[in-house]
Amino acid sequence: MYNSISQFLKDWDYESNSTLKVLNNLTNESLSQKVSEDGRTLGFIAWHLAQTIPEMMGRTGLKIDGPGEKEAVPDSSKKISDGYDKATKSFIDQLQKSWKDSDLSTVDDMYGFKWSRGMTLYFLMLHQTHHRGQMTVLMRQAGLKVPGIYGPSKEEWAEHGMEPLP
Repeated sequence: MYNSISQFLKDWDYESNSTLKVLNNLTNESLSQKVSEDGRTLGFIAWHLAQTIPEMMGRTGLKIDGPGEKEAVPDSSKKISDGYDKATKSFIDQLQKSWKDSDLSTVDDMYGFKWSRGMTLYFLMLHQTHHRGQMTVLMRQAGLKVPGIYGPSKEEWAEHGMEPLP
């Protein structure tokens, strides 16, 4: 849970830029990659991340400019990364203009639960991290390069002249 907007923004800066690194490595062809026949596609999960920012934060009263909850998944990886980037920039702008640290203790109805806004920010962060991890598995299956997030990826080890971990 967050008690400080500045701390959240510091974390969000790293995490959202990491998500953009992943999204920018997608290709149009990779968007249909699934882990199983009845699983979600890579494109669906990526678009879901872009859509969640305005949807979730809208439940707290923030008006975020970004992809609508009902908008279909684009067939362009660039449109997905652009949608995510737009939502993130709008979110940061609205958060800084609209909330103070004291607002983080305000409680909102979130999906039938009562969450403080500090908890909502925390869950938004975790939600993104969860789906980003799913995306990296699908990216490997699609033959894409996976960027390192919390350390070098397999490909980045080699780029630094090091032996990748087994």
